[in-house]
Amino acid sequence: MKNKKRIKHNLNLLSVSLMGVCLLIFLLSGCKDNDLVKEDVPELITKASLTFTPSGAGNVIVVTATDPDGEGVQDISVDGPINLNADETYILTLSLINELADATDPEYDITDEVEAEGDEHMFFFSWTNNVFADPSGDGNIDNRSDPVNYTGASNSVDVNNRPLGLTTTWITATGSSTGTFRILLKHQPELKTDTSNSIIGETDLDITFTINIL
Repeated sequence: MKNKKRIKHNLNLLSVSLMGVCLLIFLLSGCKDNDLVKEDVPELITKASLTFTPSGAGNVIVVTATDPDGEGVQDISVDGPINLNADETYILTLSLINELADATDPEYDITDEVEAEGDEHMFFFSWTNNVFADPSGDGNIDNRSDPVNYTGASNSVDVNNRPLGLTTTWITATGSSTGTFRILLKHQPELKTDTSNSIIGETDLDITFTINIL
């Protein structure tokens, strides 16, 4: 009788031990899987500023798009239009911030984050009505290979020398015209390649302005 109890007791201990080993294997495999998953969370941007700096003596043009509650119910709004002089070369510089964070918080300056993670981000552009003489066409949102003048500045290409687009160069058309100007920022962790297009990845920013060439 005692031997039967002892055997039963040993079997119970063995069962508990096996359950513990299985649980440990499950937890370790779960942690391993999580470590392999790359975070693909859109950046929280509440304000985007576009600064057009002319090569000549013209005025610097600044327009903004704001989304005060971030992922809340309010829609993003723009304070355009963008009014640029005809037949002028402009450097466009983009600035992105998250005003829902404190100014001293690393999550406040999204520009720095996008630049630091340039190999995971890319700005795409489109425009209508031939408002630019250079680049020609209508932008690369619909076709990645279409021309956009990503400058050689460190914040316009990533560490792999692929386009980023925090700075770009634009030459306006010689005659007056009115069209639209759209900027799309895609988040493409482990997805950005020499040919990755605007469909790939999550959208961090999508804004459209009216643009006037005067």
